[in-house]
Amino acid sequence: MKVPKVDIHADDYALTVNTSKDMLSCMEKGYLDSISIVPNMSCFPACMEMLYEAVPRLPFLPKMSVHLDFVEGHCLSGSGQSPMLATPEGNLMGLSWGGVFLLSYLPWRRRQAKVQLKREIKAQIEKVQEAVRHAMDLAKEHGIVCKQKGLRIDSHQHAHMIPVVWEALAEVIAEEHYEVEYIRNSKEMMAQFVREVPLWKTYRPVNFVKNRLLFFYSHKADRYAKSHGMEQMYLWGLIMSGHMDYDRIVRLYPKIAAKAKRDGRVLEILFHPGLTLPEEVSAEIGEEAAKDFYLRKERHVEMEAVMAVRDKGVLYD
Repeated sequence: MKVPKVDIHADDYALTVNTSKDMLSCMEKGYLDSISIVPNMSCFPACMEMLYEAVPRLPFLPKMSVHLDFVEGHCLSGSGQSPMLATPEGNLMGLSWGGVFLLSYLPWRRRQAKVQLKREIKAQIEKVQEAVRHAMDLAKEHGIVCKQKGLRIDSHQHAHMIPVVWEALAEVIAEEHYEVEYIRNSKEMMAQFVREVPLWKTYRPVNFVKNRLLFFYSHKADRYAKSHGMEQMYLWGLIMSGHMDYDRIVRLYPKIAAKAKRDGRVLEILFHPGLTLPEEVSAEIGEEAAKDFYLRKERHVEMEAVMAVRDKGVLYD
């Protein structure tokens, strides 16, 4: 069986130093086609230096996306410029994902929120873009292949799919004349998971809600991709978020890949293979998120799955 294209992707480079080290170990083996880079953590410079130093020994340089983050880290546009998004100390935890979501449906706040989101989006894009250009220059200097052509964008917790954020992002892209080759469409199929009844108990119910909500918002991303000459895609990694283990990937892959092939879509398989260490948890990261996700052993399970699907030939080119 063949699919048009499979993209093995890892989120959260530069979330913490150890997260980045784990991802780099996957990159050095050529296991990741693309990564997302968090722009607004204090460890960003150190993590990018690690990447720059690793470039000469990489088999290829993965494509690199801006991982827009509105709920953690520092406000790059400044809390004075974006008070609806940040705490007075300049942290972006002043507004949760649900808070950003609600702004889309509060007309008296939506316009103001969009103005501030545009400032923050531009600041985060420009910070990562500068780092990406440097990494690509190093790759060219050392003869390392990188197939990236333009700006790539996704987001933490898929927040860019929220209507007010999507509008702000689209306006920034148009106003700044960014050449964009990819915006993640968090569009994940449902039937392929539902048909595997024995696996139902292994999914978190809230992830099915996330799947349906993001699927509802995915149509605008489809239209945008079509009108801007970008490839259409499916994402795999919502229902199994945080638990992308090898056994279930092997079981589900033939059905999911076949669906992507029939629909002529790229299949992006999303992993989080980087583990945060307890000593790395700081005021930049929400304590609950750290406990429920970043510190969990499943991050190593996902790292092992990334390596296994490549080593054992699960994916067909």
